[in-house]
Amino acid sequence: MDDVLGYEGKHVVVTGAASGMGEQVARIVHELGANVTALDLKPVSTPVKTSLTVDLLDQASIDGVVAEIDGPVDSVFSCAGLPGPPFTDLQTAIVNFIGARHLLERLLPNMPEGSSVSCIASGAGVGWQQELETYAPLHATTSFADAVKWCEENPEQAFPMGGYRMSKVVVNQYVALSCTKYAERGVRINCLNPGPTATPMMPAFEDAAGKGTIENALGAIHRYSQPEEQAWPMVCLNSPRFSYVTGEALWVDGGFLGMLSTGTHPGFAMG
Repeated sequence: MDDVLGYEGKHVVVTGAASGMGEQVARIVHELGANVTALDLKPVSTPVKTSLTVDLLDQASIDGVVAEIDGPVDSVFSCAGLPGPPFTDLQTAIVNFIGARHLLERLLPNMPEGSSVSCIASGAGVGWQQELETYAPLHATTSFADAVKWCEENPEQAFPMGGYRMSKVVVNQYVALSCTKYAERGVRINCLNPGPTATPMMPAFEDAAGKGTIENALGAIHRYSQPEEQAWPMVCLNSPRFSYVTGEALWVDGGFLGMLSTGTHPGFAMG
């Protein structure tokens, strides 16, 4: 595969590399010539240079795997996540945001100028701008333990609509809030907001919310996306070819946000 995106010889770290979007990202950047370090709690089957086990619920596990990763790290894809039920709100928040943030910020000192970070958020995070005040105390925490403590002590504030939506709101917020800090080191950070995607987590979403509810969030391309259709935009976001793009959320939702914003979505309207 031709390396038009500039990954040849780069050291790339991918979390959630055992399945879904993370697996497809790991496969693509490996085929583009990157040296991939794949992280997951489950075994990784796609060919990569290095595969390490990490539990994002456990700070010690995160710190241990960071110590095993040889620097420098040129690109990080934060793809690991939980769907909400059957996991608790707190578990979902830890894996999707708190643990992910801790891993990124532990890796940041090993990322040279020109490096990049891309996180998977979700279309469920729509409207995150209106909730900045709600989650300001969480973003003000500076440690894994303090972030967990805030969620434990403020469950009604943290999880008014469940741990999954909360985590995707705060990932969008984190990218916007932290892009200046990352830019001071010459590192870009962005996120992807996918629409409903046919990953191994989809049955859990359908069980929790109902298949009809999920299908109601489809856009103009009225079908679930495939993991590869989300992986390629994410690979583009982290590419050196996107060197002036940071602090952004790329919506890969089949037109859902456009329809929502213009009042043309049959199931939703945005005031």
